Amino acid sequence: MQDVLSMTYLWLKAGHIIFVIFWMAGLFMLPRFFVYHQEAPQGSAEDAVWTDRENKLLKIILLPSIIAVWLLGLALAGSIGALQQGWFHAKLLLVLLLSGYHGYLSAYAKKLARGERLLTGKKLRLLNEVPGIAAAIIVVLVVVKPF
Repeated sequence: MQDVLSMTYLWLKAGHIIFVIFWMAGLFMLPRFFVYHQEAPQGSAEDAVWTDRENKLLKIILLPSIIAVWLLGLALAGSIGALQQGWFHAKLLLVLLLSGYHGYLSAYAKKLARGERLLTGKKLRLLNEVPGIAAAIIVVLVVVKPF
């Protein structure tokens, strides 16, 4: 029985890490797409291509990934008893913030598709740093478990 539980934990962990990588890759790509999209003339064929790319990234990679990250992550946390640990609460807060960031990017993609270009290229490049900083802190929390 212990072997089955060990294997289940390892599969949950592997799946969680795989989908975190997919999710993070998408969160890094989307703001970069926005930078290029905003440089395209409004109403042009290039504008339409960027809108299509952003929609595909959101629907094919980001949405399934965030769902899998949450489901596998919560199952993994429950399987190791992390739900009562301080490091997990901090990680959960950061993942909630990253999920909000994901939602913000999704909303901005819709605005760009409508021709609303509210952010500068510089601000979009700065937004591109958010997932990297969050990921670094999350990895430290999970590996070091400082509290």
